[in-house]
Order: sequence, then structure tokens, then C-alpha cells
Amino acid sequence: MEMISFKRGQVAEIVESNEKIYWLKVNIEGEIQNAVNYVELTGRPKLGDELVLNTTAVELNLGTGGQHFVIANESIQSQDLSGSGHIMKLRYTPMQLKCMACEEEDSPHYETVKNFKSLEGSLFIIGTLHSMLAPIASHIKCKSPETKINYIMTDGGALPIDFSKTVTDLKAKGIVDNTITSGQAFGGDYETVNIYTALVVAKEVLKSDVTIVAMGPGIAGTGTKYGFSGIEQGYISDAVKSLGGRSISVPRLSFADKRIRHRGISHHSLTIFGEIMNKPTELVFPKLGQEEDSFIKSQIEQSGLGTLHSICFEDGSDLKESLDSYNLRIKTMGRGYDEDRAFFETLGAVANYAVKLGGE
Repeated sequence: MEMISFKRGQVAEIVESNEKIYWLKVNIEGEIQNAVNYVELTGRPKLGDELVLNTTAVELNLGTGGQHFVIANESIQSQDLSGSGHIMKLRYTPMQLKCMACEEEDSPHYETVKNFKSLEGSLFIIGTLHSMLAPIASHIKCKSPETKINYIMTDGGALPIDFSKTVTDLKAKGIVDNTITSGQAFGGDYETVNIYTALVVAKEVLKSDVTIVAMGPGIAGTGTKYGFSGIEQGYISDAVKSLGGRSISVPRLSFADKRIRHRGISHHSLTIFGEIMNKPTELVFPKLGQEEDSFIKSQIEQSGLGTLHSICFEDGSDLKESLDSYNLRIKTMGRGYDEDRAFFETLGAVANYAVKLGGE
């Protein structure tokens, strides 16, 4: 059984590029289609170059991953290694790559990671969707410009951090200071083997005031109770608490989603907070209005979350001002702020809560 499809094509247009990624138009059998090229994997393409493209996601009609990815550029005959590091990511696949992980002996951060004792109450905000990153980070930065914000990208979604235009934008605007890619995710300013050492690096190496943890673009879901990649929020929060940190877990909340299981507090969040987490976390919900607040409170009561975690309600309605001030047009599941106010005001509430903690 073949698990990937691939085709040959030619570079027809370079739509956008930077030192790490090229967004291309490619000619495949006379049809112009979109493709992504990672420079560190397959070099810098030129117009007319002959490519081998992974076409699987397009054939499956997927969303975030629904474009072609360059497997090889046949116009580039060879490519030599450069830089340092010996830790492999995407291990034992044709695209395996080496990086300098903070944990390895040649790393300048090796002794720091090795001698780690405790997170000492450092603050970590843990989300389930990539679309949570920019609203939370921008609102904190707008409210508290001196706050040092770093981002840990997990391997629950896209693995190359350069696929995220959001991260590129946040760094360019000075909202996020540094990035860490953990597990099989790669391409961050700092690389780590797993989420535990990513937490250590955020605190000990980057001296974060606030660290936001979330996967890259493209959550995987199946419609089953436990079969979604966002379930990682549970064990990441537990990791923070086990290492002595402070965990704020972001609820996934919406009244715009047509699926009943995602109405109010998503069934994903209820599962994570009620069954997956073994240690208490801090949960922040928005103040939306009497009807919506009552619905959320009834969900909290029926699920017993109030006995498991520390819960508070914060106003998050001022988030839109921060998004506008940074000219951020963020969408989640295709919906913007005005189409899914509850989702975004949850993120505003979380950010406001974090800012208050910083002022204590």
C-alpha cells in the first residue's frame, strides 16, 4: 500500500521567499498549482527547476496541509552539510535532518540544561491550536511591552516552524522574542529533543517572562474522544507542574462552531482538563454575557472541572484593539474575531490574566 503520492513538476513562479522557505507556483502536467520548498532540506529553487513533489495532501483535499511539498530538486545535483550539531529530527525518514540541540554536549547550553533544578514558578501558557499564539502574545505585549515572550512549537501540527507565516510576522514585529522547536518539530532559534528540555531552555537559557506553548499550524483530528493531536496540552501542563512551573491552560471555546461537540467549551478541552491532566492547572474563561456565561458555567459544573483546577473569569473584550494595533488578521477554522468572538475573547482573557500575574 503506497502511503504518499508524488509527481514531477517545474517551477513556474516564485510567489514569496525568505532565507528559509519558498512559496511556489509549479507546473504539473500543464496545470499550475501551489507548492512549498524548504531551503534547508531541498535548496533554493529557480524558475524552470525540475522538482519531485509530494502531492498527497492535495489529493486528500486537506486544509492547512493542502498543497504540494518539494521532496527533491533534480536541478540541484548535490548539497553538502554545514553548521554543527548531531541530533537528528524526522529520524529514519528520507528527509531526516541534523540540528544542534540544546541538550547535546557540543551545545553552548549543555551545562545549563544538565544542571537544571526547577522552573521556580516560571509562567507557561499552553494552547491547543496555532491560532491561539498570535492573539495571546500580541495582547500581552501590547499591555506590557517589556514582557519577554518566547514560543515553544511542539510537534503536534506542522513540523517546520518556517511554514508558519504567523511566527515570522510575530518575530518581525518584536512580539515574540525567540522560538524553540521541540520533539520532531524543527527550525526554531533553539532546538530540543523533547518538551521537558524545551521548558528548561525557555526558563534557563531564554529567561522568559512568559512562554507560550502550542503546536504549529494544522491540528490532527478524527472525531473520536482521544484521537486529536491537541491532547498534548494535558501532558505538557503536567510537565510544567512536575518541573515546578506555573501552568495556564487555554480552553478551546466557541459559540460559532456549527458542531455541537465544540459548542461552549469544546469536548476536546473537557476531555483534556477532565481526564488527561493529572495535575491541577489554571483555567481562564472570558466574560461574554449572561447567556453564554451561564452555558459555560453549567459545563464546568457538570464536568467537575471546578474541583480539579483553579478557575477564574476575566474580561477579554479589549483583545481586538491589540490585534488592530499590530495589524494582525488572525483566523481560526476560517473565522476571524467578529465571526468567533468567544474564541478570541478567551485568548484576550488569558492574556489579561497573565499580565496581572506579571504585576504581582
